[in-house]
Amino acid sequence: MADQAMDFAGRHVVITGASTGIGRATAARVVAAGGMVTLIARRAELLQQACITLGAQAGWAAADVADKAQLLAALDAAVAQRGPIDGLFCNAGTGGTFAAVEDYADEAFDQVIAVNLTSVFHAIAHVAPAMKARRRGAILVTGSLASERGMAMNAAYVASKHAVLGLARGVALELAPFGVRCNCVVPGFIETPMLDALPPDAMAAMAARVPQGRTGSAEELAEVAAFLLSDAAAHVTAQSWAVDGGLLGTLSL
Repeated sequence: MADQAMDFAGRHVVITGASTGIGRATAARVVAAGGMVTLIARRAELLQQACITLGAQAGWAAADVADKAQLLAALDAAVAQRGPIDGLFCNAGTGGTFAAVEDYADEAFDQVIAVNLTSVFHAIAHVAPAMKARRRGAILVTGSLASERGMAMNAAYVASKHAVLGLARGVALELAPFGVRCNCVVPGFIETPMLDALPPDAMAAMAARVPQGRTGSAEELAEVAAFLLSDAAAHVTAQSWAVDGGLLGTLSL
């Protein structure tokens, strides 16, 4: 029954931040379940490589999600190429810089908000009318441990990730009468290019703080993302779903 519910045959899922890491792994999971995907990210060469690997069910559109015109053009191109959007995964994000709040540059703050929050608002607002008209659809946004906890020295990131969780919850309530769901997935310490860039001792220290004693893989996160985008999660909406090895649910953090 679970495999049938996770069947994406005939479904079109659009994923931002899809050239690497969580986005690419989720695209692979959707394709493996019979779905079509459109990958959106800034670097065309990485998108092309990903689509070659994923096969004929995958297409791409290059865009900087912080640029509203580019983002909406990419979403429109996805519909033109592969039909109505059944699932939208707003996964693109940036970590910003680390600085005391009084030293955090205005430009850096604005950039983090533009990528992590404003782009998600623009994408959801753009696809919502068609989903409402069809009375079906699933929206997923990528939050963070910083969606639920305060963290020092990165005011913009924490503010953006708290806000995107609130956005998801508000959208979920607004769209529920139309058969459209919206959830937030909360990655813990997931092995992505950003995490892989850390020194080995830092990686080991992070893993030691996880109750399971290890970091998670992008594929493990993708399983949950695909579930939340699928009919298997038909009665799940307005939720913050952590994939973190137990961090948020314990005192270890």
